[in-house]
Amino acid sequence: MKVSIITVVYNGAATIASAVDSVVAQDHPDIEYIVIDGGSKDNTVDILKSYGDKIAVLVSEKDKGIYDAMNKGLARATGDVIGILNADDFYTDTDVISAVVAELTRTGKDSMIGDLIFVTPENLDHVVRFYSSEGFTLRKFEHGDMPPHPTFFVRREVYQRLGNFDTQYRITSDFDLMLRFLYKAKISWSYLPKVMVTMRTGGLTNQGIKSKIKLNREIIASMRNNGLPSGTFRVYSKYFTKVFQLLRRPKSLRKQRKD
Repeated sequence: MKVSIITVVYNGAATIASAVDSVVAQDHPDIEYIVIDGGSKDNTVDILKSYGDKIAVLVSEKDKGIYDAMNKGLARATGDVIGILNADDFYTDTDVISAVVAELTRTGKDSMIGDLIFVTPENLDHVVRFYSSEGFTLRKFEHGDMPPHPTFFVRREVYQRLGNFDTQYRITSDFDLMLRFLYKAKISWSYLPKVMVTMRTGGLTNQGIKSKIKLNREIIASMRNNGLPSGTFRVYSKYFTKVFQLLRRPKSLRKQRKD
């Protein structure tokens, strides 16, 4: 099974190598790695070019935002399955993609979701939040909640059938896409209990109160556009449950580090 991984980046020289290294190190033999650069002004492109043909597709040009760049990657993907890895993130283990392939082969589902950890940029071993898909149900979309998008792997034919990212949403098109695919179109999915991705804190949707307000406005707009009941209290209530993500730690990761 061929897997396409898409990374989009703009002025990401500080972190892009860790993202690329984590893809290159995967033990699955059939990975198509696509990197879409938004015309970086730092040395991001030089770093990317240093990987040679380990990056199957490298595009560097201006875009209209992160989701426009992701759509450019989707247009170039030829894999049976597609995953998206942010430039600030990296795969936690070398067997993530092989585990994805095994899960999709075993279940025959359209997609799958997994677990993610947040770490501080200063200390990548310091887990500050455990974002798990365990216990996820489609009803959570009705509260503006979703599984961690970087752990969402989808068969390419689903994108071909249901469309790509809606760029009218500047910071929540990932929520809108997962809502359309999982909740509205009812594509099949399974949960893989594995910490798949490590994410640094401080990303696009983690930049303070103003960013949270804008994010939730877009989420409410997406919910309304897709026929879900929506409301400010309903959406903001999800933050009560996120407190537990700060307290929990993944057992699998603790075991792995002991080994």
